[in-house]
Amino acid sequence: YGVTLNNAILAEDKHIPLYEELIAKFPVQYIAGGATLNSIRVAQWMLGVPGSTAYFGAVGEDSFGEKLEQCAMDDGLRMVLQKTSGVATGTCAVLINGGERSLVANLAAANTFTAAHLETEDAKDAVAKSKIVYTSGFFLTVSVDSILNVCKSVVEDNKIYCLNLSAPFIVQFFGDQLATAMQFADFVFANESEAATYGEVKGLGSDLPTIALKIAALPKASGCRPRVVVFTQGADSTIVACCGKVTTFAVDALPKHQLVDTNGAGDAFVGGFLSQLIQGKEISECVRAGHFASREIIQRSGCTFPKECNFV
Repeated sequence: YGVTLNNAILAEDKHIPLYEELIAKFPVQYIAGGATLNSIRVAQWMLGVPGSTAYFGAVGEDSFGEKLEQCAMDDGLRMVLQKTSGVATGTCAVLINGGERSLVANLAAANTFTAAHLETEDAKDAVAKSKIVYTSGFFLTVSVDSILNVCKSVVEDNKIYCLNLSAPFIVQFFGDQLATAMQFADFVFANESEAATYGEVKGLGSDLPTIALKIAALPKASGCRPRVVVFTQGADSTIVACCGKVTTFAVDALPKHQLVDTNGAGDAFVGGFLSQLIQGKEISECVRAGHFASREIIQRSGCTFPKECNFV
């Protein structure tokens, strides 16, 4: 199917048979996911208080949509879903080889989210109560208008907006949309391949700390706080850039035999990070929580976690 490890792509026509082949030939796990939902589920797990988080997205009026909503609610999330008739709930094939993952996403109903949903009373209430807003770069392919709508509230009420680059193709092919969202971003997350692609596309070179500093220095729509840029690098140190300074945070080594599946590791890092950011913790503590969450997730299949969180 032409897929590569440590990458995420949108499904083309040639990839559609992949889903049936997976079901027919391999033991398949069904997990409520999507990059942003993974992050928010992890944040909710680490916070431990039901209703601490809310999730916006679009699903079809089908069994997969019902399962996704119920699984997330069971995890304690408030679900504010737009339900689209006649379109199937989106699915993502996660291919695992030697612990490394490759993602092939068929957006389907996830592609139907509109800014009109933000005008519902439930949505308005959730946005009003929020202190942090987080979107993945994947959502830039769906509804930039929705991001701009919510970011107006972010700026007016001095909330925190966080953005993830999410995949190299977002940087390569959705640069204008990314720039639109970037101006509001107080925190920017990326892994090493996404960061390297950004440096290449923008002519910033290949040195990741330099790229992080350049992104941190980009203009902001609100001047109330400096932008923080966070690059994860798998088992290598996490890079944090802010105010012209770069800090690195070592990742505790995980024995190879304990690695099960890297799928969701970056999402889990963000979830852990946000769980401490919302509590006003220092950046070093946010990174420590991110590392903890990633370490938990990669020792399990899919973005799943134990019932109890023992982060201290």
